[in-house]
Amino acid sequence: MRPLIAALIIAVLSSFSCPEAGAQETWKQAIGPWNWSFPRDHGAHPEFRTEWWYFTGNLRDAAGNRYGYQLTFFRQGVRPRASNPGNPWSLRDLYPAHFAITDAGAGTFHFAEQITRSGPGLAGAETGGMNVWNLGWSAHMAGERIRIRARHGEMELSLDLKPRKPLVLQGDRGLSRKGPGRGQASYYYSFTDLATKGTIRTPGAEMPVPVEGVSWFDQEFSSNALTKDQVGWDWFSIRLTDGRDLMLYFLRKKDGTVEKESSGTLVEADGRSRTLKLGEIGVEVLDTWTSPRSGGRYPGRWRIRIPAAGIDLELMPLVAAQELITEGSTGVTYWEGAVDGKGSSAGSPVSCEGYVEMTGYAGSLGGIF
Repeated sequence: MRPLIAALIIAVLSSFSCPEAGAQETWKQAIGPWNWSFPRDHGAHPEFRTEWWYFTGNLRDAAGNRYGYQLTFFRQGVRPRASNPGNPWSLRDLYPAHFAITDAGAGTFHFAEQITRSGPGLAGAETGGMNVWNLGWSAHMAGERIRIRARHGEMELSLDLKPRKPLVLQGDRGLSRKGPGRGQASYYYSFTDLATKGTIRTPGAEMPVPVEGVSWFDQEFSSNALTKDQVGWDWFSIRLTDGRDLMLYFLRKKDGTVEKESSGTLVEADGRSRTLKLGEIGVEVLDTWTSPRSGGRYPGRWRIRIPAAGIDLELMPLVAAQELITEGSTGVTYWEGAVDGKGSSAGSPVSCEGYVEMTGYAGSLGGIF
């Protein structure tokens, strides 16, 4: 999206960006068990204020060149009901989206962003299954296969994904707590092991190249996840060569402590999973990276230890500079990037790869979220 067009859209939407007084109370809260039903719950949950469909992956081409990608679709409720439901321009939700590609061989990172409203036909998310789109970027699930597409200038991807393990309900049967308050939680599930094939193109390349690899998918929906004393989070999705998958998240508070509701999930090679409590997880920051653009100082290398599972890993980014400054969409500056590493798992040596997301190190979590 050209900067002028983005600025015009934001100017128009900003006049609608604050809900009416008391409207937040009408959004449904993440409290208690959710009656999960698939494929329905791959779709949108418009009764909740915030929702996202989050794809990340680690890919290789035939020559062994390595890539990472992120494609994220957000739905942010502006008001619980459109003032004129029969008019496709009557605003109810905003739809930001982010798209990034990391080229490890070239040491480069590219990202694009866009934001729009539903329509007619500009962006949306169906409620009966996964069919999400935003100005030509899309994610659609048919049967067990997910097809994702995005293009921005010379950057593009076209990938087909297929689960190799059952989906994982994160937290307590899909209720992922983010703090002690009532409703301070999200409903959250993941596909941790998606076999991936397709094509990818980086800026400057003459044409897309065939790639294969593994992707991770998260979907979350909530209305009241974070509190004012929480400044950001660190999130890890890691796949080990022994078949284990690992998700960790840590909610950081203004006083430098970590929220006690931070936790994780260990998925075994056969698909069985169990929740990891904060006390079972050790993360040590071994190095840092300072962004020349935002000035944010991010962790840049980690040691992860989960003694009860025999896991001891050291991770580092494929490229240091994988920061997204999303002034044209969500207004949040964050680091989201491909990582790899090595270590041990259950007494055997392993290597690993995945993605890390870090927010709150540069600026605030303001914007429309």
